[in-house]
Amino acid sequence: MQVIEKFVSINGEGLKQGELAVFIRFANCNLRCRYCDTKYSFIDPSYDEESIDEIVEYIKETNVKNITLTGGEPLLQVDIKELMIRLSDLGFNIEIETNGSIDISKFLNIKNVSFTLDYKLPTSLMEKFMNVDNYNYITKSDSIKFVCGSDKDLEKTVEIIRKYNLIDKTNCIISPVFGEIKLPSIVDFMINNNLNGVRMALQIHKIIWDPEKRGV
Repeated sequence: MQVIEKFVSINGEGLKQGELAVFIRFANCNLRCRYCDTKYSFIDPSYDEESIDEIVEYIKETNVKNITLTGGEPLLQVDIKELMIRLSDLGFNIEIETNGSIDISKFLNIKNVSFTLDYKLPTSLMEKFMNVDNYNYITKSDSIKFVCGSDKDLEKTVEIIRKYNLIDKTNCIISPVFGEIKLPSIVDFMINNNLNGVRMALQIHKIIWDPEKRGV
């Protein structure tokens, strides 16, 4: 498997925000979001080829129970399902950070796995690639993250949440594009649109450390 980096930190976003996690970041992505903060995962990526055994051994040595498989796009890795099953059988809590374009149905029924799916909004320039069929499979163990960089993005967030009845199906998170949208305007928008059951979440790793710092 093509591993860009692996490290222990706190989850900067998602349902386990603030909790310790082992991060395994894989190379390559099928999307090219305008605001991407991990371009190093697909632009001339420098990665190590690691076996599932090597990855699992590293994770076991950390003594951390939460695992975040991320990228790039982790679901592009050929052996990702086998890795998920191995980690599940060992009792780890596994979060898959995926960009929302990949069919997740083939990964269902693996215990202890949750999905954080992005919905790529207009400012990403990647909205046309979203796989909304995934919304037939998500549960309250999963979440959809709306990465908002403009008022137009916020309006589309409400449209998608209501169209697919997402508040009843899963956890909905508004995540601001770092430095591109005024945070009070998001709160005002949530109030004005009565967004009960929707959470605003900042990328706290970019607040704790330099926003460009890797391995955190």
